[in-house]
Parts: sequence; C-alpha cells; structure tokens
Amino acid sequence: MSENVEPSGLTGEARERVAAELARLQERRDRLEAEVRNDRGAVSDHADAADAIQRADELVGLDDRVAELDRLLHAGPAPSNGDELPFGTVVKLKFSDGDVVTMQVISVIEEASIDSEAEALTASSPLGQALVGRKAGDKVSYTTPQGEQQVKVLDVKYPS
Repeated sequence: MSENVEPSGLTGEARERVAAELARLQERRDRLEAEVRNDRGAVSDHADAADAIQRADELVGLDDRVAELDRLLHAGPAPSNGDELPFGTVVKLKFSDGDVVTMQVISVIEEASIDSEAEALTASSPLGQALVGRKAGDKVSYTTPQGEQQVKVLDVKYPS
C-alpha cells in the first residue's frame, strides 16, 4: 500500500482535504469580510456593536487558519523542534485495558487518512507530548481529563 506523497510532505488524499478546507474557509472569509465592511458606520446599538466585534474576531481567526492551511499546502507540516514527535511518526501502543492501537502523528486533523489503519495523534496532545523521546518497551504516563493514564510503547517508527 504505497501512498503518493507530495513534495509538501502530504499524501495526495490529505492534500486534497486540506485544499478543500482552504477553499471553504476562503469563501467564508470573503463573505465575512464583506459583512465586516458593511458594519463600519452601520452600528446603531450595543447589540449591533457586539455582533460587529464578533464578526471581526471571527475574520481574524479565519485569516489565521487560512494562512496555516496555505503554508501547509506549500511548505508541508512545520518541522519538529525536538519537543514534539515529528509529523508522520507511527507508534504502536498497548493501553492499560489491553487494547493495542497504532497511531500516526499528524499536524492537522485533515491529514488523517480515511483508509489508514492508524488512528490520528497530534504531537501537541498530552499523549503525543508524553511519547517524545520514548522507545519500544517504555511505559509512559500522561494526563487526560479522566485522570492519569498509562501506555506501553510497543514500536516507534520515525519518518525517513
């Protein structure tokens, strides 16, 4: 099962999903920008002002996400700084309930392959952070909203 990987580091399927999200967000951003432009001078009461501020804040958030997705499409995932698992790392873990799960590190959820047997794992998650520098055989503890959890690392494959 060979996946076509683009120069950006994304598989063709992940690249398509990211591009589709980018297109949707750009359309939403354009509509919202027009609304924000129309808000200027049209605010008549506190409720209108609150709505205008909310739209302006949403526009800033959309700008940030559009920039992130655009960077991802053109440059690929941000390089790891050593404090996170690198994008593409695959780990096989045994959870305390006996479940064995294979997980792949992604930078945005849109990169998770629908066909992949591996579950998505973000490097910034508590589990992702707890796995930094670990190797097969290590037992790892990490904190979740349900309390302290533990996994055993069965295998770690770093991207080449």
